[in-house]
Amino acid sequence: MLIPHEQLESETLTRLIEDFVTRDGTDNGDDTPLETRVLRVRQALAKGQAFILFDLESQQCQLLARHEVPRELLE
Repeated sequence: MLIPHEQLESETLTRLIEDFVTRDGTDNGDDTPLETRVLRVRQALAKGQAFILFDLESQQCQLLARHEVPRELLE
């Protein structure tokens, strides 16, 4: 299930994004400040280039690039 980012409280969305951008393997040696990485993800969400996917079975959220989202969820 896709969760519209606009429906999340600002603080909740920020925490979700921070968790995503600080996970092992996501920085790849990137020294970009955390605030900048969070802003980039917020912009991608706002432009429809990224989505929040909630998995009902695992009760987990993921941030996915548009091309990673199953087509049936985008329709």
